[in-house]
Amino acid sequence: MANGIQKMIDRFGGARDMTTGDPAKCLIEFALPLLIGNIAQQLYSTVDSIVVGKYAGDNALGAIGATMPMFNLIFVLFMGISVGAGILVSQYYGAKDKKLLSQTVGNSLIMVAVVSLIIMVVGSIIVRPFMAFLNTPPELYDMAVDYLTILLLGVAGTTYYNILSGILRGIGDSFMPLVFLLVCTIINTILDIILVGPMHMGVTGAALATVLAQIISSILCYLRIAKMKETFTLDREAFRVDFRLIKHLLVLGIPTGVTQMIFSLASIMVQSLTNNFGAMIVTVNSIIMRVDGFAMMPNFTFGSTMTTYAGQNVGALKIKRLHDGTREGMKMSLVVSAVLVAVILLIGKLLMGLFTNTQEIIDYAYHMMCILAAGYIGMAVTQMLSGVMRGAGDTMTPMWISIITTVVIRVPLAYLMAYMTRSEAYPNGDPKTLFISLLISWIAGAVLTAVLYMRRGWAKHARVGGNVIDISQMGDAE
Repeated sequence: MANGIQKMIDRFGGARDMTTGDPAKCLIEFALPLLIGNIAQQLYSTVDSIVVGKYAGDNALGAIGATMPMFNLIFVLFMGISVGAGILVSQYYGAKDKKLLSQTVGNSLIMVAVVSLIIMVVGSIIVRPFMAFLNTPPELYDMAVDYLTILLLGVAGTTYYNILSGILRGIGDSFMPLVFLLVCTIINTILDIILVGPMHMGVTGAALATVLAQIISSILCYLRIAKMKETFTLDREAFRVDFRLIKHLLVLGIPTGVTQMIFSLASIMVQSLTNNFGAMIVTVNSIIMRVDGFAMMPNFTFGSTMTTYAGQNVGALKIKRLHDGTREGMKMSLVVSAVLVAVILLIGKLLMGLFTNTQEIIDYAYHMMCILAAGYIGMAVTQMLSGVMRGAGDTMTPMWISIITTVVIRVPLAYLMAYMTRSEAYPNGDPKTLFISLLISWIAGAVLTAVLYMRRGWAKHARVGGNVIDISQMGDAE
């Protein structure tokens, strides 16, 4: 049995060179484990919500949803490092530069240690005043603070899993992160049921289960990387601080970090508006966020796949192959998104019923998901093309698109529409405006991304390591 498991690891795991072979096959072989892994990762928070909603009630479920904007905002301190490392790893692997690849991994791990410490200290201090600033409903406040505090204290497990799995994916290995994540999702589920159910620990038990499972997944990822001596050499030289390399990491990663910060700030502003609608709407929004997390998985998966594919092929200067893969990836992404939208429309109420037994909440949440449904196809376009641009080293263009769609469109539109729909029945505005404004911003983002991609500005300023090159007229290097 042990030999069989090892053969499976050797067959599907390990580094994957995406600069050769059929582009569509490369994308599918990489994307499928990544998609399953993304779904499994989403299960962490979803299982928390299902178990808490069933065992601890609707208010406890709403409390978990109310914490997500702040957690995401604090987490962006790490996102820049993760994205920058993933891009450099894929490019250096495509260029077959083992020394710089090893140094990128070593310096990334050092930076994550520093960022995790900052998050643990600063986040734990500001959690109470911040949740109060968001006008968190009183019946949710204490539970939300408890849940978020535990997540922040255990943030190292989350950050290290994401950076280490990102490094593995950068060299084309999407299989082993999946294996580790599936194991830890099972652990998380078991702990959730025990701590929240028989032990009656409520949101505190759900948070502890998530933190412990993510610590285990990060340890497994590191042990895997440490054994890949044919790809990395994690010796003292790899962990020597290289400020030039750190600069390259930040130049590539900061725009994505800023993008995530913008998303988080927008979510905080919208969460504050959501809180004004009352505890029931907060709970509805919490359920929608969980289902939305799964609905977005194919889009995020193909976006991440294209970042790795583009990074390796740009590093190897195989530009024609990059464009061929982009066309194939776009076809697959649109088909999968269309099927997923159909599933949401057909069985949406069953999905909502997993989180609560309150029929009014189920019906309202389903209606809101129907409003958002078409937007997932638009997001497929945005994520795919943004992934290509990031892999080529242009992280600025996706950042500006995010600024326009969130700061200029989504947030002002949500507040304006809420104000315009105030009535006796809805003194703070119609809650549907939260989701209509989101749909409009998604569609606008897809149009803007497609236009800027076709103008090829990203290709004229591609960045490989520390060098800016024009790949807009290149074919494949011989």
